[in-house]
Amino acid sequence: MTLIIKDLSKKFNEFTAVHGVDLTVPEGTMYGFLGGNGAGKTTTFRMILGLLPKTTGVITFKDKPIDYSMTDTVGYLPEERGLNPKLKVWKQIQYLAELKGMKKKEIHKELDYWLKRFDALENKEKKIEALSKGNQQKIQLIASIIHKPKLLILDEPFSGLDPVNVELLKSAVKDLKERGTTIIFSSHRMEHVEELCDHICIMNKGKAVVSGDIDKVKDDFGKKDIYIEGNYKFDFLKDYEGVEVYKETKKGVKIRIANEQYAEPIYKDVIKLGYLKRFQVAEPSLNDIFIAKVGEHHE
Repeated sequence: MTLIIKDLSKKFNEFTAVHGVDLTVPEGTMYGFLGGNGAGKTTTFRMILGLLPKTTGVITFKDKPIDYSMTDTVGYLPEERGLNPKLKVWKQIQYLAELKGMKKKEIHKELDYWLKRFDALENKEKKIEALSKGNQQKIQLIASIIHKPKLLILDEPFSGLDPVNVELLKSAVKDLKERGTTIIFSSHRMEHVEELCDHICIMNKGKAVVSGDIDKVKDDFGKKDIYIEGNYKFDFLKDYEGVEVYKETKKGVKIRIANEQYAEPIYKDVIKLGYLKRFQVAEPSLNDIFIAKVGEHHE
């Protein structure tokens, strides 16, 4: 196991920002953090990195406490961007990469690779302040990965990016994972976490309300969605045992059942109506689970 967090808490005077978090992040996986503003995600990240002192708890990476000696093996993309606007791109990256122990020749080789990969090679000689927000985001991501970290923490890495650039960055993150990097990232976009992550943690008011393998989290949730399409009236399903939500759609209905066992009797009754264009039992989305566990919409 790569990253282990036990009984992690953080208090600011009388306010508890993170309360008793226990997590295990397996090596070489991608772990997604979900939670509204103020849920405790960024505070947790800063404690993992040692940027904030812990009130309680133990954090180990490969069986060792994370300290300054591990700096060269850790990458961090903070939510608040911190590039020097007056520096040229190559100068900014060279400065940050040298802090990670890299040599100039290696830095420029890696920088050229990532700039080409992100379709931004023409920006190498430009000052940071001359770049668009999206291109600044790319440079900051390069700064966090150029030294090939073993542990990478990305706080809202896709914020403010257009769909084309989101795909470029997602592809890079996937490749890093394939090379063995353990990646933790937060996102306000449920679909990004669902697509990329092996494990998730949903935080609310400083507590980890759900955590673990994403497939198991969905199985444990228990509820299923049924999509039914056909030219019939389905409103008789509102009163069926196990039906918790009934919603009409353009082509039929979407219902939520408390457990998969209720799907079969519903199927047997609706096929009596005749030909159906669709009858599908689907896993709940992370958005469904988030709302059920947190009790509010994701911001």
